[in-house]
Amino acid sequence: MSDPRRALLRWQFDFTWSLFEYHLERLEPGDLLWEPGPLCWTVRRDGEGRWVPDWADTEPDPVPVPTAAWVTWHIGWWWSTALDHLRGRVPREREEVRWPGPEEAADWLRGLRTQWLEVLEVLEGLTGADLDAPAAFPWPPDSGLAVEHTAAWVNGELMKNVAELGQLRLLRAASAPGA
Repeated sequence: MSDPRRALLRWQFDFTWSLFEYHLERLEPGDLLWEPGPLCWTVRRDGEGRWVPDWADTEPDPVPVPTAAWVTWHIGWWWSTALDHLRGRVPREREEVRWPGPEEAADWLRGLRTQWLEVLEVLEGLTGADLDAPAAFPWPPDSGLAVEHTAAWVNGELMKNVAELGQLRLLRAASAPGA
C-alpha cells in the first residue's frame, strides 16, 4: 500500500511550484537586480565576471533586504545542496553554487525543479521505513529528523522564498512610474 506521506509531499510541492511559476512567468531581468532600499543583499559580478552573492557568516543586524536576484541564488544554493544530500553526494559548498544571471535565472530554477521531480520519483518508490530513515540535512545528523522531514523542508523553504520573490516583484511593479 502506498504511504500517504509521499502523496502529501508531492501535492504540497506541486501547489507551491504553481505559485512560483505564476511569478517566474512574469519575472523580468530588471526585477532581479532591483534594490528595494538602501540596505540590500544582492549578487554582483566579481573581477572574473561571475555573479557572487552578498553573504555574512553571522547574520547582520539589521538584516539586509534581499533582492530577487539574491533570493533566486539562495533557492539555487539550498536546493542544490538538498539534492546532493538526498542523492548521497558530497554537498556543494556555498561558493560553488553559481547564479547564472538575470536572463537565465528562471530557467535555472526550472532545471532544479526537474531535478527535484526526479528525486520525488525516487521517493515514490520508498517504503515508510525509507521515509523514516535518518537525514542529516539541513540539520545536524543527530537531530532525529528523517528523509520525509528533508522533503517537507524543501517544500517549506520553497514556499517562503516564493512569497519573498513575489513580494519583491510586486513592490517593484507598484513603485514604477505611472503604477
